[in-house]
Amino acid sequence: MPPLAQTHSHAMDSTRTFVKDVKRLVVKVGTAVVTRSDERLALGRLGSLCEQIKELNSQGYEVILVSSGAICIGRQRLRYRKLVNSSFADLQKPQVELDGKVCAAVGQNSLMALYDTLFSQLDVTSAQLLVTDNDFNNKDFRKQLNETVKSLLSLKVIPIFNENDSVSTRKAPYEDSYGIFWDNDSLAALLALELKADLLVLLSDVEGLYSGPPSDPQSKLIHTYIKEKHQGGITFGDKSRVGRGGMTAKVNAAVNASNAGIPVVITSGYAAQNILKVLQGERVGTLFHKEAHLWLPLKEVGARDMAVAARESARRLQALSSGERRKILLDIADALEENEKLIKNENDADVAEAEEAGYERPLLARLALNPGKISSLARSIHLLANMKDPIGNVLKRTEIADGLILEKTSSPLGVLLIVFESRPDVLVQIAALAIRSGNGLLLKGGKEAKRSNAILHKVITDAIPDKVGGKLIGLVTSRDEIPDLLKLDDVIDLVIPRGSNKLVSQIKESTKIPVLGHSDGICHVYVDKSANTEMARQLVLDAKVDYPAACNAMETLLVHEDLVQTGGLDQFIADLQTKGVTLYTGPRAGRLLKIPRATSLHHEYNSMACTVEIVHDVYEAIDHIHKYGSAHTDCIIAEDKAVVEVFQHQVDSAAVFHNASTRFCDGARFGLGAEVGTSTSRIHARGPVGVEGLLTTRWILKGSGQVVNGDKGVVYTHKDLPL
Repeated sequence: MPPLAQTHSHAMDSTRTFVKDVKRLVVKVGTAVVTRSDERLALGRLGSLCEQIKELNSQGYEVILVSSGAICIGRQRLRYRKLVNSSFADLQKPQVELDGKVCAAVGQNSLMALYDTLFSQLDVTSAQLLVTDNDFNNKDFRKQLNETVKSLLSLKVIPIFNENDSVSTRKAPYEDSYGIFWDNDSLAALLALELKADLLVLLSDVEGLYSGPPSDPQSKLIHTYIKEKHQGGITFGDKSRVGRGGMTAKVNAAVNASNAGIPVVITSGYAAQNILKVLQGERVGTLFHKEAHLWLPLKEVGARDMAVAARESARRLQALSSGERRKILLDIADALEENEKLIKNENDADVAEAEEAGYERPLLARLALNPGKISSLARSIHLLANMKDPIGNVLKRTEIADGLILEKTSSPLGVLLIVFESRPDVLVQIAALAIRSGNGLLLKGGKEAKRSNAILHKVITDAIPDKVGGKLIGLVTSRDEIPDLLKLDDVIDLVIPRGSNKLVSQIKESTKIPVLGHSDGICHVYVDKSANTEMARQLVLDAKVDYPAACNAMETLLVHEDLVQTGGLDQFIADLQTKGVTLYTGPRAGRLLKIPRATSLHHEYNSMACTVEIVHDVYEAIDHIHKYGSAHTDCIIAEDKAVVEVFQHQVDSAAVFHNASTRFCDGARFGLGAEVGTSTSRIHARGPVGVEGLLTTRWILKGSGQVVNGDKGVVYTHKDLPL
């Protein structure tokens, strides 16, 4: 029996699944999903729906489909037929609305023909079952319904239900107060109960239930509907543009079904794979569950409260003296060294589990805390502690007018959210920087480092005094927290992702909070014809092999064309291959060398591999870097000062080096004490981001009773004053 993974609510992450194993599910697809805005069939969405049902069918799930859309499709076809058969004079007459029952009869035939065609292409058989409200008053009908559906499902046939609107005796089905069901949403809920389904999925034209109309920017997606929290506080928009229901009908159906013990998820039928995602435990749409009210206390101490607690603790931290903040850092450094063995044991367990899971070597390299790493981190924290206190420094003093002094001062940003993959040492560096800069911090590490992150977080927060509080640094352990955190733009001030291009891109697309970071570390080393060859050989090797998984490792070697004739290129290739580096070539180098072509010149290997390309001169090297690089770190090896000046002046990257390995682009090596990451952004901070990148400014005005009063009698001096 295929398991339904865990609940949408993070409170269920460790102790509760939202239902027992799911075997049978009812999927309801609304008219707005079945049809386009012009009332024609939405073939792409229907195709995706059928493919998902085929996949579930092959996995052993029993899927029952409830499909709307017949009336809309029939109306569109009959309007077209009427138009074709009408004279010009007929078209001038007032147009009478088509009978909905006739539309249903015509449209149902077309709808089922399409389902039959689509499912047949997938080697799946479907069956049509039309029901009316009165049918369910008949006990024998209900018994036969169960037997028929049971037989169909045993044959892996997909039953497709719809209300038989063409013969319905109700004049206004959606508005009638009597009846067993009123629309296909309530029909789906009724069938889920009658056929003993384990789950009901209602597909809509929006992501789920919102706190207000989805078109309102202030509306928030509700991941878990809790009656005690949300009833009465939700403003519904218009009902469906084409069907009888809308979100009000779906919520009513979902509440009724969930109260009867069947979990319900309302999610988008527009998004691909959403049914599969629900069954894989991904957090999509809105969940309705009978026990949701029991999750309320756990939910309330989640994302928002974690961020608010971090801000409150940060304000207490800022209120301490510089010496007290310094002592916290020194205590953390001592605690890390005292617990080194315990930290190493937890990290070894993470590495062993990752190896067993088949993770690639670059990730394993980033995950491991090698011998001496804890001591190195402790030294970095000592360096931070001994730096000048960055908080409250006067950066500029101006006399506005006589006796009116304005000061521009450094100030913490507030609350930082750091999302990082693999590297547990990042947790230590960022925690130290946050404390030094007076910021609150939320951390979300990769699951592959969960033990390492947990022990490091405990060691660090245990060293923070109670008058500040360990909630200064929150560790997010549930995957479900991240979407919530990224929406908290009112309590989180900056997001810093540390990880893959995919991670950074996803975060940038999912939040209104400013994001600081880089997507790729495609670093270039250009060896000019004027380079000292022996120096170049050492620098090229160091840039690639010192730590290949780092974002500041060389990914592309650019060589001046003259070095092909002098043998310099051959030396670089031999050196790299001797060290075990796999080489790929660009177009020009590929014509000369018997080395495979690179699939892309914009590629970050993060491993013992790199691209080699030949360029005409420094200008072509610069053009190549701008076209294929990531504006992270780029280096020139040359002795010609004019060439060096051109390179360093024109290469538009966060760090541009001359005769030095790209591996030097690091906060600790720059003397920043530590870094939260390297930013390729051009706003706020660029390059390795240390304490200064986590600060903003405030204006402090000191007066002696001055008033503006239309600027009368005020003599502005705007005089710069010494700090």
